[in-house]
Amino acid sequence: MSMSVHHERDNVYRLDVHGLLRKEDLNRCQQVLIKEMRNVGNVRLMFVLDGFEGWDPQDDWRDIAFYAKYGSSIDRIAIVGDERWRGETLLFTGADLRRAPTEFFSSASLAEAREWLAS
Repeated sequence: MSMSVHHERDNVYRLDVHGLLRKEDLNRCQQVLIKEMRNVGNVRLMFVLDGFEGWDPQDDWRDIAFYAKYGSSIDRIAIVGDERWRGETLLFTGADLRRAPTEFFSSASLAEAREWLAS
């Protein structure tokens, strides 16, 4: 499993991403988030990239159904990881297209990312 969801507090969820991200793992986590959004309403997400190796090139990443249907239920997105992934992860999350502010934080700035999510 390359991705897991953890409820941190209130409407804040941490998504840990390890190794090569597989589409099936992303889909599974999206289903967890859909259930949580039904219970808590809008959410704030923090993606923590730990040993992240990118996206499995054999998977089809063009599906934007989750974003189209649930994008307005996400208030903020913080991405925490190695600087080498800044551009690609912001592009992957559609940072410039989202209503929700999306920020990238270096691996050493986890506390800053949590603070930003809470603001």
